[in-house]
Amino acid sequence: MKTYYKIILLLFCASMLTQSCSRKKDKFINRQFHALGTKYNVLYNGNIALIRGIDGVNNEFTENFWELLPVERMSVSEDIFLPGQTKNADFERAEEKAIKAIQTHGMNIGGKEKNPQIDEAYLLLGQARYFDQRFVPAMAAFNNILNKYPTSDKINQVKIWREKTSMRLDNNVGAIEKLTRLLKEEDIEGQDLADASAALAQAYLNTKSKDSALAQLTIAAENTEVKREKARYHFIKGQIYNEFGKKDSANMEFDAIIDMHRQIPRSFYINAHIEKSNNFEASDGNEIEFEDYLAELEENRENRPFLDKIYYRIAEYHRHKMSDSIAEVYYNKSLRKTSSDKYLRSLNYETLGNMYFDKNIYKIAGAYYDSTMTAMVENTKLYRIIKKKRENLDDVIYYEGIAQTNDSILRMVSLPKAEQLAIYTQFAEDQRLKALEAKKEQEAALERQKNQPIATNKLDQRKSQNLRSVGGPPDMSKNFQSKGNQVISNNNSKSSFYFYNQTTVAYGKNEFLKLWGNRKLQDNWRLSSERASLVNTVKNDSLMDTATEDTRFDPETYLASLPTEQKELDSIAKERNFAYYQLGIIYKEKFKELELSKTRFEDLLENNPEDRLILPSKYNLYRLYVELGLNRKAEAMKTTIINEYPDSRYAEILLNPQSELSKDENSPEAIYTKLYKQFENEEYAAVIKEAEAQIKRLEGDDFVPKFEILKASAKGRLYGFEAYKEGINYIALTYVNTEEGKKAQDIITNAFPVLAKKEFVADDDAENFNVIFQFENNEEEDVEAFIKTLDEEVAKVEYFDLSTSKDVYDENTTFVVVHGLKSIGGAKGFAELLKSGEKDKRGRIVKPKITRPYFAISSANYAIIQRHKNLNAYLELQ
Repeated sequence: MKTYYKIILLLFCASMLTQSCSRKKDKFINRQFHALGTKYNVLYNGNIALIRGIDGVNNEFTENFWELLPVERMSVSEDIFLPGQTKNADFERAEEKAIKAIQTHGMNIGGKEKNPQIDEAYLLLGQARYFDQRFVPAMAAFNNILNKYPTSDKINQVKIWREKTSMRLDNNVGAIEKLTRLLKEEDIEGQDLADASAALAQAYLNTKSKDSALAQLTIAAENTEVKREKARYHFIKGQIYNEFGKKDSANMEFDAIIDMHRQIPRSFYINAHIEKSNNFEASDGNEIEFEDYLAELEENRENRPFLDKIYYRIAEYHRHKMSDSIAEVYYNKSLRKTSSDKYLRSLNYETLGNMYFDKNIYKIAGAYYDSTMTAMVENTKLYRIIKKKRENLDDVIYYEGIAQTNDSILRMVSLPKAEQLAIYTQFAEDQRLKALEAKKEQEAALERQKNQPIATNKLDQRKSQNLRSVGGPPDMSKNFQSKGNQVISNNNSKSSFYFYNQTTVAYGKNEFLKLWGNRKLQDNWRLSSERASLVNTVKNDSLMDTATEDTRFDPETYLASLPTEQKELDSIAKERNFAYYQLGIIYKEKFKELELSKTRFEDLLENNPEDRLILPSKYNLYRLYVELGLNRKAEAMKTTIINEYPDSRYAEILLNPQSELSKDENSPEAIYTKLYKQFENEEYAAVIKEAEAQIKRLEGDDFVPKFEILKASAKGRLYGFEAYKEGINYIALTYVNTEEGKKAQDIITNAFPVLAKKEFVADDDAENFNVIFQFENNEEEDVEAFIKTLDEEVAKVEYFDLSTSKDVYDENTTFVVVHGLKSIGGAKGFAELLKSGEKDKRGRIVKPKITRPYFAISSANYAIIQRHKNLNAYLELQ
């Protein structure tokens, strides 16, 4: 009987379960069944996937504390995905669960949804799409809730999420309007209020209304229950206050973060300390206390992952205190810390580069700037600034090298012989002591190596073999290698492995060469057949060593290298003076280092420079004195220029400062523009003559290389390739570090190999042909009349697209050219047609208008004869 009742109860339950599975019946049991299944099964798993995906996004996102933080911790990617693709598998799973809940458990009966969990399914769907950065589909999900479930208990959250999505779609103004209305009309509190205020703050930040954002961030920070978010809102407020110059208010925000300590991510805690320390004013605070504060940050073991930033802050503090040596130590300590913060590395490198630049140590500065660029994103504004500075530094390094070397030579030559000998004797002795010390160190290292017990080496080898045999993890082998590298870099004598010690390796190589000579890598290398060469090698090496030592440690060697001829000394002084002039211009124009520029120009004028450098140097000094506020010196220099060079362009500028002479017809710019137009009009002889005059007049001016390259081009057009080659080579050698000099070097490398070819092209290989009429340059009137007649005849030809031109061949010859013919035969036929004349109405041939001799040539060969002026060579081949 009991079994009978059990069966009936089981069947009843099964019947009820079957009835409740129906989504078409609006009954209590049906609604509860689908609601519970939706909430505790599908949506539960979907929300877990969503949380896991959000955690993944947070872990991937790296906070950039150098810029204003975003209110929401999510970076938007520009990657494009096809329909059905997703960026994150967790968000895809959350979306699948939300769709399953809607499709499987939705109870849309009579146009109304009876399952109270479906609105949450749509909310999950929208959130999953939002974090997967598919904002348009996310917006559709949120709008669906607002349209179908206006009485949902999640309606305020949905409105907030919809406006967050709207901001991602760049509709910030609409988001501000709707969020403001929501906060006014609805009684929102707790986390919803925090989320709405934070979203509104982000919209204000997007529209550059930072003062309005501050009020919303305050509300968000007060109401959020999430400590991480609270720290973020306070930090953003602190950053905004700093932008407004309100350091006290900013420090209050950073203190609020510091008070949370271990309740928040350590990165916010440390960066709050650093930002607060940035607001320290030495004039208002106790420097000793502040140094203790920085030292405490440095020594705290919990701060080890952030030592790169802490070291940088300490370095900045000491640099502003003018303690450059201590600052440099900390910048390098910051660089040595392994860090993914490329911007911090670029700051360290750039600052060190600037420090060495200010010390005039340009090679090291250039190396630091190179490293700076490796840590920066290419094609950004900051990258281009550093790149330009580095390129300009090449010129500084070049000219400073010349100036320092030549100054040293001239200074040494000016000393009495006894002082020269004393200096070089001391230098040679220092070199000898250094060499002796190095040799002793090598011998000591080798002795230590010999005294190491062999068992230790074998033990280390067995340990290494055992490590490999048991399949030790890769990290262990990497650690082993890194230790070896450390031994090499530090020359640690405690290492038992011979080849880990660079000193012993170098010493061993030298000993081998002394004993065996330079042997080939082959079998039986120690046989007696090699002894003859060995003996000679050893003897030669010994002699060379002795000679090298004698030369290096003998002061007479250095004395003998000093120049003695006056011509040579004058050349060194001339080169040094030109380097000083270039440095003055570079510091003034490219780096705005006015003091450095002034020093270089003043040093130049004290060294008896060439006449061409004196006037432009004095004018540049006048401009520098004015900019530096040295009014007395400026007035004195102005008087000197006007009195000593009354007819110069500079004197005219100083006498008429309002006339804008830089733009009048006497300025280099105007003259160059005029000359270039003459060049385009093929007035090459006039261009060459005027360019030479301007080069002499403007010696030392930045425009001189431009006139040089224009002159070289005109000479090439008039006299041929060899004249052009000579001019370009001169520019490349004389103006090495100017734009024109670099362009000339590029022409030599890339264009000259092509331009140098003189071989004529076969007519069968050419596509375009010309007919050439030759004139002497004293027949100018005949040329113009001929061109007019030729143009009339050419206009009658409709089956070819013909044109004419007048081209200078050389200083005595001008060509009139017909272009546009397609074969050599066609070119000759056209010329003969011009010579044959036309027939009148009665069929009689009238007198032809074109009777002048001609020759036909392909366009390729015409370019060759113009380039190399080898017309006769071409005509001989016809």
